[in-house]
Amino acid sequence: MKNRNHGLSEKEMELVKLLMAECETTADIQNKLKKLFAGTIEQMLEAEMDEHLGYEKNSVAGNNSGNSRNGYGKQPIISDYGECEISVPRDRNGEFEPKVIKKRQTRTDEIEQKIMAMYAKGMSQRDIEDTLKEIYGSEISQGLISRITDKILPEVNE
Repeated sequence: MKNRNHGLSEKEMELVKLLMAECETTADIQNKLKKLFAGTIEQMLEAEMDEHLGYEKNSVAGNNSGNSRNGYGKQPIISDYGECEISVPRDRNGEFEPKVIKKRQTRTDEIEQKIMAMYAKGMSQRDIEDTLKEIYGSEISQGLISRITDKILPEVNE
């Protein structure tokens, strides 16, 4: 039988094999992908901080630079993989403005795009809320879904 890789690169296939070794159910896969997504976002934020400050973490180049890392803030985000919490690096001067996930951004664009697409297809707000509840399960409260749709739908109507 031919092994199909679905267009995945060799490195991606290695990742799939690592995932398979630790997952027994689709819920296990979903949870692992959520952690990988959050970890990837955190690494991208670290790279943004390096660029912002002009030096890598723990580098002596940062000594007496006028600005430095100042710990992390926790930020909940909602993505296609569900809700999770990420650690966002801070700088001492409070000037760091992340690009991959903006300050106070609680969802990734995928959810907004899905909601807009559902609305464009003529779905009611209630249908959209029910669909999101099915996709994300009990991890997202009805109140949070309502806040998301309440925020997005006026933008769509404009």
